[in-house]
Amino acid sequence: MKQEGQHIMKPSIGVIGLGAMGLGVAQSLLRAGYAVHACDIRPEVLAAFAAQGGTASATPAGVAEACDIVIVLVVNADQTDAVLFGPDGAFAAMRPGGLVIACATVAPAAIEALETRLRAGGVWLLDAPMSGGAAKAATGEMTLMTSGPPEAYDRARDVLPAIAGRVYRVGDRVGLGTRIKIINQLLAGVHIAAAAEAMALGLREGADPKTVYDIITHSAGNSWMFENRMAHVLAGDYTPLSAVDIFVKDLGLVLDTARAARFPLPLASAAHQMFLQAAAAGLGREDDSAVIKIFPGIALPGADRPAGNGNAGGAAS
Repeated sequence: MKQEGQHIMKPSIGVIGLGAMGLGVAQSLLRAGYAVHACDIRPEVLAAFAAQGGTASATPAGVAEACDIVIVLVVNADQTDAVLFGPDGAFAAMRPGGLVIACATVAPAAIEALETRLRAGGVWLLDAPMSGGAAKAATGEMTLMTSGPPEAYDRARDVLPAIAGRVYRVGDRVGLGTRIKIINQLLAGVHIAAAAEAMALGLREGADPKTVYDIITHSAGNSWMFENRMAHVLAGDYTPLSAVDIFVKDLGLVLDTARAARFPLPLASAAHQMFLQAAAAGLGREDDSAVIKIFPGIALPGADRPAGNGNAGGAAS
């Protein structure tokens, strides 16, 4: 930070990707007093963010030209590469000594290769996958699983507490944070699939879904995912806060990581197949709770026909 008189000037921070998590991160940085430059492929989202006090950039390069710290909040490794190294990408515009904070859930090999590529250009990388969902992103209360060299942490020291309630420093090697995130996604995916299966069985047996929800959320069988995602099912609202396709990807990464280590993951494999089935039925862009729609012969709240056999349970795909 720069000192001017008695005022401490916070650095400008770049955010690439204003999705469910990225928008919350950018807004948290604004509240913390940072000048935030953001880029997103949706002009209307950028315009709305600019109206809140941020600065809209047309390209990732425009973000990097204004900021020495760039937070990348896109979906996967391909998108991360595109915004950094593609046409008008951020990397070519970054100054030596700059920092990229990479938050997408990717394979460990992908984040390690990214560090090699960035360091060749004098740019530091902090491996920083996140968890907590859009609600915690919006309030700056996410959990960050970070790893990277001390130099990267030195640059990010004041930024990370502005966007997360818990910042775990897993180690000095990029890739360790990503490995912890993969473990988290294993549990998240399995818990969503199990929650959907349990609620589907309750519906098939004729139980009132609201009663099932109330009892389970006050009993030993509850999980955070059951409580959160089955509320979406009760509301009949499959607006994608985290989509089915995300868990097709993330559980795929979980299984790829385990396969490389010759390690069995039977529950993760079963959950992955459930999300694949939902995606194949045209539900990939719906909320991940829509995995419940793969079960046959159940009447979902808010639906006008039974789910299963490729039907979307009455909701638009």
